[in-house]
Amino acid sequence: MPATIVQTNDTPFAPVTVDPVTLDIIENALKNARTEMDATVMRTAMSPGIREQGDAFPLIADAQGRMVVGQFGSFIQGFLDNFDGTIEDGDVIWLSDPYSCEGAISHNNDWLVLVPVFRHGRLVAWASHFGHQTDVGGRVPGSLPTDGRTIFEEGVRIPPVKLYRRGEMQRDLVDLVLHQVRMPEWCRSDLNALLASCRTAERRIHEMCERFGDDVYVAAGAALLARNRRAMKALIRTTVSEERLTFTDYLCDDGLGYGPYKIHCAMWREGDRVILDFEGTSPQSASSINFYLNENMLKMFFGIYMIMVFDPQILFNDGFYDLVEVRIPEGSLFKPAFPAALSCRTHALGRLFDILGGLLGQRQPEFLNAAGFSSSPHLMFSGYGADGRWFQLFQIGFGGIPGRPLGDGPDGHSLWPGFTNVPNEFLERYYPLRIERYETVADSGGPGLHRGGNGIHMTYRFTGAGTIAIHDDRWFTHPWGVNGGKPGARARKILERADGSRAVLANKADDIRVGPGDALHFITWGGGGWGDPLARDPDLVALDVRRGLVTRAGAEAGYGVVLGADGAVDPAATQARRDAMRAERGEIPVFDFGPDIDTLRAACERETGLPAPRPPEAA
Repeated sequence: MPATIVQTNDTPFAPVTVDPVTLDIIENALKNARTEMDATVMRTAMSPGIREQGDAFPLIADAQGRMVVGQFGSFIQGFLDNFDGTIEDGDVIWLSDPYSCEGAISHNNDWLVLVPVFRHGRLVAWASHFGHQTDVGGRVPGSLPTDGRTIFEEGVRIPPVKLYRRGEMQRDLVDLVLHQVRMPEWCRSDLNALLASCRTAERRIHEMCERFGDDVYVAAGAALLARNRRAMKALIRTTVSEERLTFTDYLCDDGLGYGPYKIHCAMWREGDRVILDFEGTSPQSASSINFYLNENMLKMFFGIYMIMVFDPQILFNDGFYDLVEVRIPEGSLFKPAFPAALSCRTHALGRLFDILGGLLGQRQPEFLNAAGFSSSPHLMFSGYGADGRWFQLFQIGFGGIPGRPLGDGPDGHSLWPGFTNVPNEFLERYYPLRIERYETVADSGGPGLHRGGNGIHMTYRFTGAGTIAIHDDRWFTHPWGVNGGKPGARARKILERADGSRAVLANKADDIRVGPGDALHFITWGGGGWGDPLARDPDLVALDVRRGLVTRAGAEAGYGVVLGADGAVDPAATQARRDAMRAERGEIPVFDFGPDIDTLRAACERETGLPAPRPPEAA
């Protein structure tokens, strides 16, 4: 049954018209409140994933749970539809179980705090924040078992419960949950940080209501949602065709030796509505790469892409959701049946951005982005230090952003724009390791008129014993290029033992023992290139070589640019080389995916050092 909102005042809000100046003030005040929520969490959380890297996402929603400002889209409606209880003034909701909220939270590590904001007995808004906990118990440190078969292996599952009940904190509930985790002090601090963030937003909402009046504040939220809907309606009409378009990409493997898993989506327009249909996507995996995709989350991803590409001045929010219909087959990778494992859903989540880009750009290739760093690869390192105390690292790796219509892809960046890297000094201070290398991988970005961003080569030299786990993708398939741009390089992981032996590691692996003197080479993938690389300014290619972003051999092979002994461009040799390359290549494709799947399988062990994944079997 849906949740029951208990209001002591049943007077409806007055329908008022908000003048443009007031609307602009409230819009920017909400944006600032959202920024303040982030700042509050960064200053008060303890786990590196949240404090150092920003793996937490706030929102402010209206009374119906529709996001007015935020990033990930509203997860409140999924909660409201599935919470069989009351919502009262002074309550605070806490949850993490994806299956209890229609995938609004997509794995147990994400703790969600929801604060209903009441004024004078009426619900006026919601403030919410969720963040990734470094550990929530379960079978492996970090609670992200690559080979997990059910969600019961992935740590404590928190159904929607009241962290505060009418203003009274339920301390026994918190103690019970923290008793299940390996890092209770971090989890307690992060939980308090999420709550403090929501309290900050709650205060700002009250201040706006006191300044402008409750009716004006509520009407302003409705106006911002309606404005977004009008803008998205126009964008959809002008950029999405009634013609059925399709796009396919892949997850490389599931950590159990099977792959790649197909992600297939069709898109078309019916009147003012867009249909996104995932029929043809692979069935759910037996492992934890499944992504229980909340339809509203996908709608938000669709809206973000549309707005950022075609009209970035629009404030994106949930106002347009009725203009998008999402169809996901039951039992597929994006709608697995309970109790399928979900902890390593990051790769499928990130790949959705490549899918949406490939769909939305087909009719207007000039707006296409190439495939880029569409994941958030994880490294976990845990054990007991020399002082006998437990340590545990969760770190998100960075890679190459794709080449874009307006320029090169950034080198060594995150899929999520707000994420930041963990400082090397922090890692060396708190963990038994040294960072011996943190540099861009030359030639890993796909050649193009606009170069794909390079991946990162990070070398961890361990000074103490422990266990590592690796979660990454794009080691089998290539990040594709567009409009003549070439694919980027794939990911690799190499473990160099203290005795000098070396081993290529799988990109999804748990429970790898390391000791003093061992070194892990964590190499991420590059972004695909955009546009004809033979049209790139030769002097710019020479500059890339001087900066260490492209090698001399890469300049000649990828861009047809020949450099002299002094590093300067040889114009005659470059012209001859480019003429020969143009004559050999034939017609320029819109998409360059690299070799097909069968060719990749045949060459896999020779090219990657790893056996080719076997075709997936139904879970």
